[in-house]
Amino acid sequence: MPLRLPDRLPAIDLLKGENIFVMDNSRAHAQDIRPLRIVILNLMPLKITTETDLIRLLSNTPLQLDISFMKLRSHTSKNTPIEHMMMFYRDFAAMRNEKFDGMIITGAPVETLDYEQVSYWDEITDIFDWARTHVTSTLFICWAAQAGLFHYYGVPKYQLPKKMFGIFPQRMLTPLMPIFRGFDDVFMMPHSRHTEVRREDIEQQPELTLIAESEQSGVSIVMARGGREFFITGHLEYAPNTLDNEYRRDRGVRDDVDLPFNYYPNDDPALPPMVSWRAHANLFYNNWVNYYVYQETPYDISKIE
Repeated sequence: MPLRLPDRLPAIDLLKGENIFVMDNSRAHAQDIRPLRIVILNLMPLKITTETDLIRLLSNTPLQLDISFMKLRSHTSKNTPIEHMMMFYRDFAAMRNEKFDGMIITGAPVETLDYEQVSYWDEITDIFDWARTHVTSTLFICWAAQAGLFHYYGVPKYQLPKKMFGIFPQRMLTPLMPIFRGFDDVFMMPHSRHTEVRREDIEQQPELTLIAESEQSGVSIVMARGGREFFITGHLEYAPNTLDNEYRRDRGVRDDVDLPFNYYPNDDPALPPMVSWRAHANLFYNNWVNYYVYQETPYDISKIE
């Protein structure tokens, strides 16, 4: 089944070039079944890149998805054309009365700030609270995962001496959960962050379940409320060249960023990166949509609570 996307979204042409079946809203009106409504709150600076990364993963489900994009009123993107934001994104205030089957909240380049110092903290915590009554299941990624764990459960974050940067092996602690259906015993996940949350703080909260972790990169995925919330500290959605772009951007500018771990063949940045996480990334998002969004959401979307 195709993804249903806003007319003229740049990701449509990019993904069609990868033989991914998408259709715009004009064509989708002929469909009789109710598509699952997924909203993406995109806090990343390069919004078109993040849109494409997430849509690529969501495209692998056989279910029809209706994708919407949310933005903050209290923050203006400096790296995405205003025309793009006006055409494809809506303010949270304009979407407050709507309900969604699933939500994805991305990371943001503010992790070294205290939460209360983030200029849009009040608005994003309002969205966090709204999601609990207006969304069936929410994925929180990287900084959003840390922020959600802090806001809902008081879990602190800690500054790292060096950026957690590279592709790290993860192990499942609850391998029989539907979110891990089809996974191997070990799976790889990109990480790119300057802060962390810790196992001992997660374990102090009975509402939280640590479901995946790594000896090198620590806490990986935390689940709450029976799968209505997933907190992912890494970036399964990353494209093959994302860490390469970050490394070349920061090299010679920052002194806390090393060569990305387990990424370049023979640790040689002159060679193309080796992709080792794509299959499990597709499985994870497909399992989330199928088992925690589709099978848990009511047919009458107004009944989400």
